[in-house]
Amino acid sequence: MNILYAIWDFFATYILRNAPYMVGFLTLLGYTLMGKKWYDTLSGTIKAIVGFLILNAGSGGLTSNFRPILAGLKDRFNLTACVIDPYYGQNAVTAGVEEVFGKGFSEALTLLLIAFIVNILLVRFNKITKCRSLFTTGHVQVQQAATAYWLILFALPALRENSVALMAVMSIVLGAYWAVGSNLTVKPMQELTEGAGFAIAHQQMFGIRLSYILADKLFGTNGGKRDKEIKKVGEMEMPGFFSIFNENMVCTAILMTVFFGIIMIVIGRDFFVETEAMAADYNFGFYIVNTSLQFAVYLAILQLGVRTFVTELTASFQGIADKLLPSSVPGVDCAVCYGFGDSNAVTFGFLAGLTGQIIAIITLIIIGSPVIIICGFVPVFFDNATLGLVANEKGGVKACLVIPFLSGLIQVFGAAFIAGFVGMAQYGGYLGMFDWDTVWPLFTVLMHYLGYAGIAIVVVILFALPQIEYRMDPEGYFMITEDYDAYVEHVAKKKSA
Repeated sequence: MNILYAIWDFFATYILRNAPYMVGFLTLLGYTLMGKKWYDTLSGTIKAIVGFLILNAGSGGLTSNFRPILAGLKDRFNLTACVIDPYYGQNAVTAGVEEVFGKGFSEALTLLLIAFIVNILLVRFNKITKCRSLFTTGHVQVQQAATAYWLILFALPALRENSVALMAVMSIVLGAYWAVGSNLTVKPMQELTEGAGFAIAHQQMFGIRLSYILADKLFGTNGGKRDKEIKKVGEMEMPGFFSIFNENMVCTAILMTVFFGIIMIVIGRDFFVETEAMAADYNFGFYIVNTSLQFAVYLAILQLGVRTFVTELTASFQGIADKLLPSSVPGVDCAVCYGFGDSNAVTFGFLAGLTGQIIAIITLIIIGSPVIIICGFVPVFFDNATLGLVANEKGGVKACLVIPFLSGLIQVFGAAFIAGFVGMAQYGGYLGMFDWDTVWPLFTVLMHYLGYAGIAIVVVILFALPQIEYRMDPEGYFMITEDYDAYVEHVAKKKSA
């Protein structure tokens, strides 16, 4: 008995509460259950652990780099600056969840595992649940598990002392969101790609379906009910210099230099000298440039770490899932769809969204908002580029410009509200992508003010959505994933009937 207790004590102390080694353990378990050879299992486990340690290094660098700027805004203007970016949001949870809630980040990874199992079960029994897509984008799952962990801890204080009940609620809500959200993108993606056989499992799944609907009804043919000529972005010529924004690292460096540079100039050189963040004889202009570029460096390190461990963590579960999920498609990163439709719509969507974000940020400053949002590359590009691509396909260039522009406004105003409301803003980051500025703030408010009734409402909403979609076209619902050509014929017959 003493030996068993010692083993459990070691596991709880050094594995369960230690996020890198918890990820390694989950990877080891998954590969073992798959029957992988011992050396492949060892290799994958090591990469998972090292990847998370790399993530920690990038996260720590972002925190130390950002702290003087946050302190300056607090000291001089009583403002809280918050970068809307999934990696900054994940970093905020890592930095603050123990301080605010007395919880460890490793529990967020346990949430990821159980929520993924919920997603698998919902898709496995898709004839009942009507969920056709498995969320396979591992790095996004980590980011969302971290943010959902914070939001639900905030919303349900009564469950904080009951870890089992808390994890059960979190897993059902997050797992259902993954299954239902990616399921909403099946129809838009199958039509955009002409049956390529994937859905989107990212941060703007509800946004994709909303963009699909609004673009068609407001700017398109409204499902073929209107005879209308739709002019698409591909018919327009674009300046060559726009291609610079397609490079993640370059765009991040430019955005961070512009935004942080302005903020540091406003704070003033004296503050950084007084706080010993900068030497008195150091050139302030060079300090601004170097500090801003360091954000791109640490973000790249953090992304490398995430990609490294998530690749192994995802692979260790994917082989099992593939054998168990008929009539389904994989949910993948939103960037996969950029090879379809009009490629220029990606850039148009990004620039329209960026314009919306900048106008919203200026508005926050003018009205004296206590939370000031700073653009992050990932939301401003991947959200708005994806929404722009879908909107262009259904409603042409007008939809491609208007819908991402509105998305940019929503990203900033929604993030400013929820990040300030739940206390994440004081740790410098929030996930900040479309669904997490709209759907998840709604979920959080419902659960926070209605308690168990709020949880029930959220779960009912999520489970009802695929049922409603199924009832709109029972014959074609699974046909679209099983035989897309037959689905196209089915749609043509319905229109001619």
